[in-house]
Amino acid sequence: MTVRVGVIGAGWIGTEHIQRLTHTITGARVTAVTDIDPARAAGAAEPVGARVLPDGAAVVAADDVDAVLVTSWGPTHAEHVLDAIAAGKPVFCEKPLATTAEDCLRIVEAEQAHGRRLVQVGFMRRYDTGYRQLKQVIDSGRIGTPLIVHCAHRNPTVPESYTSAMAALDTAVHEVDVLRWLLDDEIVSTQVITPRATSNRSGHLKDPQIMLFETAKGVRIDLEVFVNCRYGYDIQCEAVGEEGLVRLPDPAAVGVRTAGQHSTAVLTDWVGRFKDAFDTEFREWIAGVAAGAEPTGPSAWDGYAATVITAATVEALETGTVVATDLKPRPARYGGTA
Repeated sequence: MTVRVGVIGAGWIGTEHIQRLTHTITGARVTAVTDIDPARAAGAAEPVGARVLPDGAAVVAADDVDAVLVTSWGPTHAEHVLDAIAAGKPVFCEKPLATTAEDCLRIVEAEQAHGRRLVQVGFMRRYDTGYRQLKQVIDSGRIGTPLIVHCAHRNPTVPESYTSAMAALDTAVHEVDVLRWLLDDEIVSTQVITPRATSNRSGHLKDPQIMLFETAKGVRIDLEVFVNCRYGYDIQCEAVGEEGLVRLPDPAAVGVRTAGQHSTAVLTDWVGRFKDAFDTEFREWIAGVAAGAEPTGPSAWDGYAATVITAATVEALETGTVVATDLKPRPARYGGTA
C-alpha cells in the first residue's frame, strides 16, 4: 500500500521530510499539510500535490491521511500526538515528544489505554550506520561489560539566540537517547561542569559544557558539548569495556596528500552527517505503517525519558549539583516491569 501522510508543521525540518517522503522514500505520499503560516504550508504542499488544511486537528481527522508527521513548534507536539492516538493513527513526532514530563506521561498513558504502540519519536541516530555497528559490538559482548563512555558533540557555531540550557535540551538530547539505546541502560543522575569558556561564544552562553551521567548499572558517561568549536560538525563516541573498546567511525572521506600535508574533510553541519540516518529512519517507519506493525523505533517512553533527563541536566547546570533524574517506573509495554 501507499501510506498517505499528513504533515503538521512546514518549517525547515518539515519541508525536508516532505521532500524525503516524496522523492527518496518509496511507498509514501504526502497528502495534507498545515502550518501556522498558511503561505508556508502552501509553499510546501503545492509542489508535491498535497492539499493545505487549516490546522493539526484537520490533518489528523482527514480521510486521506493514514499516518501523521509532527514537525511543528515543540510546545504544540503533545496536542497533535494525543489527537493522533485518539484517532488511532500512527504518528511520527520529531523531538521533543513534549516539552514537559507531564505532557509526555499523558501521551504514554493515552497510548497504553489505546492498547498498542502508535508513536515514534524522531531520534535519528539509532538509524545511523556507525551507531548501529557500535551497538552490534556492545551487544555481542566483544568488549566485555561496558564501564565508561566518552562522547563529544561539537558544532562550528550557533546563533545568538542559542542559550546555555539548549546545550542539553536541543544538542545533548540526541546523545541522551542514543546512549540509553546503546547500553540498554537508564540514566539515573546528571551533572554539568563548565570549563574555561571559549572566546567565540555569545556573552550569555556557557560553552563548552561537560555533562556527566551515571546509569542504573553504574556506567559513567562524559559528554563534551562544544557548540562554537569553529572547525566543523564533529560527533564522537567511544565505549570502554572490560575486554576492549569500540569507537564510532568518522564519516567516510577521501584522504588528500598535497603540499607536504595529508588531510581529510570535516563535515560542517548535522544535515550532511545524518542524512542517510534520516532516510533509513523514514524508510523503516513507512514500511512498518504499511505492514500494520507497531513502530520499532524510539517510543513515547523514550521521548519521556529524554525530556526528563535533559530537564535534570539543565537543573544541574543552573545549581552546580548532581541531580537525580527520578524517572517513573517503565511500563511493561515499553520493556519495563511496571
